[in-house]
Amino acid sequence: MKQIKTPVMKKITSIVLLLFIGFLLFYFGLPVLNFGFMKLPLFLLIILIAGIILYTKLKVAPVTSKVTILAKPHKLFFILATVVIAYVTLGPLLTSLPMFRSQAYRELIGKVEDGQNLKNHIAPISLDKIRVVDESLAMLLGEKIIGSQPSLGSQTEIGDFTIQKVNNELYWVAPLLHTGFFKWFSNSEGTPGYVMVSATNERDVKLVQNINGKALKIKYQPEAFFGSKIERHVYFSGYMTAGLADYNFEIDDKGEPFWIVTKYAKKIGFAGNDATGVLTINAQTGEIKEYSLNETPLWVDRMQPISFIEDQLNDWGEYVHGYWNWSNENKLMITEGLTLVYGENHKSYWYTGLSSVGKEESTVGFVLVDTRTKEATYYKQSGATEFAAQSSAEGKVQEKGYHTSLPIPYIINNIPTYVMTLKDDGGLVKMFAMVSIEDYTIVGVGNTMRETLMAYKNVYNMADNGIDAESVTPKKSVSSVVTRISNDVKNGNSFYYFMVKEYPNVFVGSSQLSNELPVTIVGDSVKISYDVDMEEVIDVSSFDNLNITKKE
Repeated sequence: MKQIKTPVMKKITSIVLLLFIGFLLFYFGLPVLNFGFMKLPLFLLIILIAGIILYTKLKVAPVTSKVTILAKPHKLFFILATVVIAYVTLGPLLTSLPMFRSQAYRELIGKVEDGQNLKNHIAPISLDKIRVVDESLAMLLGEKIIGSQPSLGSQTEIGDFTIQKVNNELYWVAPLLHTGFFKWFSNSEGTPGYVMVSATNERDVKLVQNINGKALKIKYQPEAFFGSKIERHVYFSGYMTAGLADYNFEIDDKGEPFWIVTKYAKKIGFAGNDATGVLTINAQTGEIKEYSLNETPLWVDRMQPISFIEDQLNDWGEYVHGYWNWSNENKLMITEGLTLVYGENHKSYWYTGLSSVGKEESTVGFVLVDTRTKEATYYKQSGATEFAAQSSAEGKVQEKGYHTSLPIPYIINNIPTYVMTLKDDGGLVKMFAMVSIEDYTIVGVGNTMRETLMAYKNVYNMADNGIDAESVTPKKSVSSVVTRISNDVKNGNSFYYFMVKEYPNVFVGSSQLSNELPVTIVGDSVKISYDVDMEEVIDVSSFDNLNITKKE
């Protein structure tokens, strides 16, 4: 006997269906339950529209196809839908429109200080501390070590790499993640560890699967399901009302894995995302600790999300004279996006060049923003954009068809310099390049970092193009006697390493620098000059063997 559904049964069924739709949206969408966040009102609108459809009863005439409305949903559905639509449209217009709030947008980055000495932010660095591995190469090296273990490679994949300082050494670190639901279901206790790739030495690649003899299990992660999914775990642990951004994987100095999440608030109505705190989530146990921006542990490298700083810097440059600035007077814009650079004392900064609107090939300066405090410093130094520096370096070896990595700014011999690698089509590093930030025509390339530095210094020292003389590294001259000397051939070039009396350093020069170096022996008196820098092995800029008689 056919069961007839009563109006009450139909109403209950519709209510249950609406509650089920709401549960799915809430559980999988994780809407922030706070003013200014759009996901919750949009989900409510979806539920209201579904309710209107469910409670609307239509009849279609079989011959004329005329539609007759037999029953309408309660008017409360339409009232609520109207309120929600007004909230998501009028709310942003009235509280967040740049036309009315341009000054608030410009000031969100805080006070931007004028920089005087770049060494205060980017300390001089030795060659062996320069980054030669970028994210794409780190991924290649990581996949290679995972691929060497077939059982592991079939069960997991490498997540996104995050660059960070670990015990004062720079590493790219990425977790092993599940590759799907069934892989997670059969291994729900977690994936076995993470990959570390040195940013300064491409031969230093580690698969870390235990700490102090205890096996690692990355249980909480983006590719897990249900309560093990990191975003859902945090959301249902008391953070339904907080804006959360940037789930970055970092390890502490003991090697313990964590997810670092930035808490943020809307500072300009529905817009103006700004960091207010940090959560650290143990990737194995799920333990959550909350910190203010000032109290976050030193091993946490980034607290200010790159997207927030990028937007705030663009607004700072865009609204320099308010919203109505049709002539673009004094407008600034960032160049190639933001790069993470490191200074002294665990300091890290978001770096970007700034160019005038409409002049995209050159910069008027650059900005460094502290990744912890958001303190911004603007150095007004004209020069090359990152793209122009890349083009200059690639042009130096255009016959080889190499491609440059993202330029990283350093202080090289007191010179603000972009350093980058030159890679083949397979993504492998073949050469290195240094380009002056102030003048991108000053380029040095080489097969090794030392060879690159020597070429760069030679070009820089010979440049006569208005470079600030005060920026050149101080030089020192020494007259002494050779106590040891030996040569080394690298990529077809001969380098001579020698020591002199009363100096502990090792000096090096190439045969291209002086034809007297190949015939110099222990006991010869020499006169050399060199740039004063941090290198343990010092490149000489001039070499004169006083025992060799020159013909007049």
